[in-house]
Amino acid sequence: MEKQAQTPGQATLAAGQRPIRVVLTKVGLDGHDRGVKVIAQALRDAGMEVIYAGLRRTPEDIARIVLEEDADVLGLSILSGAVVPLTRRVLEALKALDIDDVVLVVGGIVPDPARAELNGMGVPGVFTPGTSLTEIVKFIESSVKLDRDYGEKQ
Repeated sequence: MEKQAQTPGQATLAAGQRPIRVVLTKVGLDGHDRGVKVIAQALRDAGMEVIYAGLRRTPEDIARIVLEEDADVLGLSILSGAVVPLTRRVLEALKALDIDDVVLVVGGIVPDPARAELNGMGVPGVFTPGTSLTEIVKFIESSVKLDRDYGEKQ
């Protein structure tokens, strides 16, 4: 019998392991959520646990949700031109709650100068329209280091 190739994230987890936990949300007044919902489904299909926190969240709301959900990844979807200041405010809210072990990724309309500024702020993953879902899944999987035997972050 031929073994089927697995897509990223679809490997079966052994007993006692937990999937990568991702919080996805929209920050600020941006109400366009089709893209973030597509990403949420792709991450679920890849075996991740996805918490979609919804629209119009404040940075403080987001930090609290990340803490309560013990998230490994925070994904912000920002389609407005305020991607840098909104992301900066979220980073400040995370820092205020001593959250320094979450991988932050940003998706949306991100011009090259803003991408460079986000990278300088410590945002390792910036994705724009047209980025493949596989690329996003692979990035998250490679960015999150989990001790799969105990289900804790390293």
